Amino acid sequence: MSSSSNPLSEELQCSICLEVFTDPVSTPCGHNFCKSCLNKCWNNSQTCSCPYCKETFTQRPDLKINTTLREISEHYKEKRPEEKAEVVCDVCEDRKLKALKSCLVCQSSYCQTHLEPHLRVAGLKKHKLMDPVRNLEDYICQKHDRPLELFCRDDQTCVCMCCLVTDHKNHKTVPLEEESEEKKTELMKTQKDVQQMIQDRIKKIQEVKHSAGVRKINSETEKAAHVEIFTDLICSIERCQTELLEMMEEQQKAAEKQEEELIEELEQEITELKMRNTELEQLSHTEDHLHLLQSYSSLQCRPADTRNWPEISLKTRENLENLRRALNTLKDTVEEKITQAELKWMQQYAVDVTLDPDTANPYLILSDDGKQVRDGDIEQKLPDKPQRFDPCPCVLGKEGFSSGRFYYEVQVKEKTEWDLGVVRESINRKGQITLRPNNGFWTVVLRNGNEYKAFAGPPVSLSVRVRPQRVGVFVDYEEGLVSFYDVESSSHIYSYTGQTFTDKLYPYYSPSLNYGGKNSNPLIITTVNYKE
Repeated sequence: MSSSSNPLSEELQCSICLEVFTDPVSTPCGHNFCKSCLNKCWNNSQTCSCPYCKETFTQRPDLKINTTLREISEHYKEKRPEEKAEVVCDVCEDRKLKALKSCLVCQSSYCQTHLEPHLRVAGLKKHKLMDPVRNLEDYICQKHDRPLELFCRDDQTCVCMCCLVTDHKNHKTVPLEEESEEKKTELMKTQKDVQQMIQDRIKKIQEVKHSAGVRKINSETEKAAHVEIFTDLICSIERCQTELLEMMEEQQKAAEKQEEELIEELEQEITELKMRNTELEQLSHTEDHLHLLQSYSSLQCRPADTRNWPEISLKTRENLENLRRALNTLKDTVEEKITQAELKWMQQYAVDVTLDPDTANPYLILSDDGKQVRDGDIEQKLPDKPQRFDPCPCVLGKEGFSSGRFYYEVQVKEKTEWDLGVVRESINRKGQITLRPNNGFWTVVLRNGNEYKAFAGPPVSLSVRVRPQRVGVFVDYEEGLVSFYDVESSSHIYSYTGQTFTDKLYPYYSPSLNYGGKNSNPLIITTVNYKE
């Protein structure tokens, strides 16, 4: 039984069940009750009277739901939700006691005292009792006014015994208890599934948190590595800059000393030439013919040559050329240091790649450890699997990548042709293939011994300073980046940028044809020597 000090609650309360109205109806005398409560009251009485004021009606009123009062009641229930009220005894008149059982035949609920006849009287003992419920009409067949005791599996609905000979004749029916137990079993299974789903999601949350923690640690480690790399790079640049400035200062001092010596020599020669000019002036006016003839030979000789000016100019140009070479050397050193820093950073994402024999062209021979591949010139009898390349001499790595970064290195020493890169999982592997990003290939190749190209749509010819012996391949899936490096010279070869990846990416290798032994060396997947 529920009660409330709220005046509005009392105005919306049925005087029979003492709860907020459910489907309220009004009697001719103007009092309001729950429709089910009033019907139950009149069904158990010989007369129809108002339960509140006791006014008796000669005919049973046709009850209509008061829609306005129902809306107000439902709105009140939504705003002021209460605990489920206990079921009270329908027989108690003054102080209604808590019901112990509800009878589906009598359609009433009884406290312990008023239940006693159902436990004693033979006829009442046959009535179907159940735990007390307020909405007993829901447990009664509306068509036959009999208890709903069976469940029709054909129509998936509850029925009474009379329904078996009418609407549900020849249908498969079972007792409600039996169907309920089966449903309970199914519910328990569903509950276990839901519990498992909850556990799976809890585990996923833990994995995400763990992944976030690992990512944070890796990020901090990566930041520290970047700081160390670029600190070394800055130190190297500063050292090169210091060496260049020292060299320039030394060259400046040497040039200044050379200029001072030259000026001193020139001033000395000028003094000597002035003295000679005075002597010549005097001799040109002398009357002493003997003295003129005796002095003529010595004065007529050319003065000693001064410093060779073309040689000085040449040395100046040489100094400038040395300076230009020093600047270029510094530029090359800086670029090399930057590339070394890039390569060192990429190498931390090295993965252990093994060749997948199920993708290898029948002419290719793979080593037992799956790290080498070469063209054998003889076709092997292998099953024609969908993933196998044919006729192109290609093979993929076993491991695919659908996120993050990865890096691997391949030895290409003494080969005249090869292909390297990554491909998407869904590429065409049968018939002739065209290497280009639109077809799912991001590659760099060697042709004719010295022609390096990137097949980026129209082929791009590549210029390399030295012939690569070992090539590094780096991929950043989210950034859409595929880069190639000459590992030993620490130089950049080519990069595909701004790509969009959706499939898994696999390392791609082609040792090309043997060409009568000229290209017989294998491609070798090497261990990455990464040093922190």
